[in-house]
Amino acid sequence: MDPAIGSLIVGEVLPRVLTIAVAIAGGVAFANVLVSFGAIQYIAALSKPLTGPANLPEEVGSAILTTAASTTAGYGMLAEYRDSGLLDDRATLVAVTINTFFGFVQHIFTFYAPVLIPILGLRVGLLYVGTRAGISLAITATGVVAGAFLLSERNVNPDAMADVEGRPRADGGDDRTTSEKLREAGRGGLEKTREILPRLVVVYTLVVLITATYDLEAVTGGAADPLASVTGLPSAAVPVIVIYAFDTTSGAVTIAPLVQDGTFTARAAVATMLIGGIVSFTVSTFKRSIPFQYGIWGAEFGTKVIVVNTSLKVLWISIALAGLLAL
Repeated sequence: MDPAIGSLIVGEVLPRVLTIAVAIAGGVAFANVLVSFGAIQYIAALSKPLTGPANLPEEVGSAILTTAASTTAGYGMLAEYRDSGLLDDRATLVAVTINTFFGFVQHIFTFYAPVLIPILGLRVGLLYVGTRAGISLAITATGVVAGAFLLSERNVNPDAMADVEGRPRADGGDDRTTSEKLREAGRGGLEKTREILPRLVVVYTLVVLITATYDLEAVTGGAADPLASVTGLPSAAVPVIVIYAFDTTSGAVTIAPLVQDGTFTARAAVATMLIGGIVSFTVSTFKRSIPFQYGIWGAEFGTKVIVVNTSLKVLWISIALAGLLAL
């Protein structure tokens, strides 16, 4: 093996795959524990305003809330529910869509508040984060409405989780000891991880090798110019869009002084970053979404998840962008 390739695998592929594997194992084990100890009914009650109108079973509420702490763990729980037969494909897509806002909440504490807002300044930072929050909330609301109209009893099987070996019986009885419940919960998490891990390794390795060989920025960077021209943003928006599309932090660092010297208003700055977000989907889908979603769901259903997620993001970002430019 080429030493450079080996270095990429050891330095980039393995750490990311191991991180995801740990999160999936923990998420699935957590879901198993919730079901085994009956805690699911209490946690799920918090998400009833979402799962109820969307015609989703209460168990899905735990995955939705878990996403706020770990997107990977939340997705791992949904994959468990789909594999068990609790959700069919349509119901799983609705649940994934509703997950969007809770995935955003996680990033508020890990990136937006500690990193992006200090770079952009309070006014621009809060406007940008508030806009992104509104977009995520709109996507979640879209999922709830979709579930209300598209889902029925045919799309869910409430008895499926009880049919899985080691789950509580349908009559509510469970004669397993606490240690047995914990061991079986952990075993379920490890089994799910072993199922997903080979796909993760293969796909991430291919992505890292391709991105190391080809200049993706040169391929997609040209999309920024016509986008900026159509919106009427300052010409300085073009390099910002390109930079932001490939690295959010660098894009924020680039645009911050341009806001301070008056080149951009706060709304124009946020609009520019939103366009950078749209352009970035080409790269982020290839580098992150495809490996992650294919690893979780497999290629066929993973493609459906990517198409739904990307379409709704582009739609609602475009609506938010139009609103900002119209003000």
